[in-house]
Amino acid sequence: QVQVAESGGGLVQPGGSLRLSCAASGSTFSGNAAGWYRQRPGKMRVSLAGVTSHGTTSVDRSVKGRFSISVDYASNTMYLQMDNLKPDDTAVYYCQLYVIEVGDYWGQGTQVTVSS
Repeated sequence: QVQVAESGGGLVQPGGSLRLSCAASGSTFSGNAAGWYRQRPGKMRVSLAGVTSHGTTSVDRSVKGRFSISVDYASNTMYLQMDNLKPDDTAVYYCQLYVIEVGDYWGQGTQVTVSS
């Protein structure tokens, strides 16, 4: 009954910004771990950013300084703010919620295309 869903992807020009949203139902980000992943065409899915059950956030070195993760616990929504986007950022972006002592849940993915 736990579900997560990403939104906010689309086409953006190099140097532009997007904010992805991840809405969860059936569980909460509070008290659980979560993160953002992306999968480039022909590549494996990789982790970009995460938040621990205590609210500590981190971003992968590959996107440090451009991407940031945050959680609005009141609305039970996690965000990925992406700035200074590059064509290499083109990928399907996924939200993951790890419910403690239950398991992990994934969204359907949202396409981000960076092109002029």
